[in-house]
Amino acid sequence: MMLRLLTGVLGLLLVIGLGGCLPQAPAKARLVVAIQPTLSAAEMVEQARPLEQYLEQRLGDVDVEIYVPLTQAGVIEALRFGQAHVAFMGPFPAHLAVERADAELVLAEVREVIHGQQKVEAPYYFSYWVVRPDSPHTRLADLRGRRACFPSPVSGSGYIAPMAKLIELGLLPQPARGEVDPKAFFGEVLFAGGYGQCWEALKAGQVDVTIIAGDVPESFYREVLANTRVLEQQGPLPSHAVVVSKGLREPLRSRVVEALLGLNAPEYRPLMRQFISGLFVGFQRSDAATHLGSFQQFVKLTRVAFTERVNP
Repeated sequence: MMLRLLTGVLGLLLVIGLGGCLPQAPAKARLVVAIQPTLSAAEMVEQARPLEQYLEQRLGDVDVEIYVPLTQAGVIEALRFGQAHVAFMGPFPAHLAVERADAELVLAEVREVIHGQQKVEAPYYFSYWVVRPDSPHTRLADLRGRRACFPSPVSGSGYIAPMAKLIELGLLPQPARGEVDPKAFFGEVLFAGGYGQCWEALKAGQVDVTIIAGDVPESFYREVLANTRVLEQQGPLPSHAVVVSKGLREPLRSRVVEALLGLNAPEYRPLMRQFISGLFVGFQRSDAATHLGSFQQFVKLTRVAFTERVNP
């Protein structure tokens, strides 16, 4: 009896020992994708579940997590410290991510935009200075001391590029320190909160000039151009981009880029218009010099600093 008991115990120990030596399934790689915080974090994460599922299906052995920081500055820091590996970003945050977080721009958004009067699919667009048809002003130089409306002090197409145009034309001095000052040229400057508000201000005669961009809804764009005169344009202005952190290594890096290019299929367009822009068509391969080169020059000329509002 004792011998049988001892044999059983030894057998059990042998099984346990062998079990400890059996090969374990490798841990899944982890991929954190940051998306721009346009709504509350909870809403964004819920809406992004189909994107998360798509990426996990395409990548197979990768655990994908959607990350929604409170601010774009949070996305940049997440890329910098390895808390995020991929991010969907506007041009200004993408520029800062490349500059400050050593991130790499790998894809540019192709969107439906209007170049002049022609609707196209492109990763860039232009913006235009416009005045009322009965305005006596025929060139930007005529507007010294007049009233101007801009959508936002950090809008690339609605403010930064237009200010760079004034500097290029010699109408504004390039700042040696601090940001460009539009009041060094205009008598009154209004930041109205959007292109629509500026258009209303121009129609009402509250301002003498404003900006319209080729990436606004087509019906609105054509309404503005049909009822104004264009004095000048600036661009090209870049669309949104996909950047990756330096910590995303090969071969996963290439696999992720290929998976994101798979979102160009028409059936994913409604999904991606929630996270990139309402004009999203697809992605194309690019790099920071190609996609952001003109915008980086506008920022350099104007020295405009990036600021934003926290999304709770």
